Amino acid sequence: MHAFLQKPLMFLGLELSECLLLLLGAAGIGVSKSGFAGVSMLHVLVFAFVFGAKDSTGALLPMLVIGDIFAIAFFGKQVQWKQVSRLLPPTMIGVLIGTGLMDYMPEAVFRPTVGCIILALTCIQILRTWRPKLFDHVPHMWWFAWGLGLLAGMTTMMANAAGPVVALYLLAVSLPKLELVGTSAWFFLIVNVFKLPFSFSLGLITTRTLAIDFALAPGILLGMLLGRWMVHRIPQKWFDSLLLLFTAVASLRLIGLL
Repeated sequence: MHAFLQKPLMFLGLELSECLLLLLGAAGIGVSKSGFAGVSMLHVLVFAFVFGAKDSTGALLPMLVIGDIFAIAFFGKQVQWKQVSRLLPPTMIGVLIGTGLMDYMPEAVFRPTVGCIILALTCIQILRTWRPKLFDHVPHMWWFAWGLGLLAGMTTMMANAAGPVVALYLLAVSLPKLELVGTSAWFFLIVNVFKLPFSFSLGLITTRTLAIDFALAPGILLGMLLGRWMVHRIPQKWFDSLLLLFTAVASLRLIGLL
């Protein structure tokens, strides 16, 4: 087994332990693209550990595109284009802002800031489930979509960590779980493809990282199959609660408390 893996591992410049970690991260992409957005912190952390925080964003991006394509194949028919069109303009502006900030804002400052914002939004969403009338009109106001869209764009460019932000928005507008997954899949495919030229221009995507992404693609499919099995068997209320729990954990990890 070791001899069989030695040549491809040498070509990719990875240790066996790193390959196993990245395969786990690839499976995490598939699960997160099935609707469990908070799980996205798994692959963000794994890729950052192997490649380093900044370089990992480029190594991870093509795999996220592959995950989006798989998610559309499984869930893409259930999509609310109205919500996609509301979020896209501010998110794309956020991507441009995030691209500019990558050379100036230390990740040590950016990540905990994003984590605090996501945690605050998660607490608001939990409060909203208990007292729905307190925030009846907020999710449908233009500034709510623009605020979360800008945050999503910056976080997806700088840390590939926009999944919890978008999940919070789609929960706030009360999308059923399958529509939430389908809408999220189409939204992130458009955004991640939009990000590709910027990552190339920053030198974050290379022939080596593309080879690694191609080798790990089957792991994404396995995670997607597991996620699809889970999402069809979990009731809506449990799904929403789990999504909020994973999002809260993700935000605490960004802050550095976990």
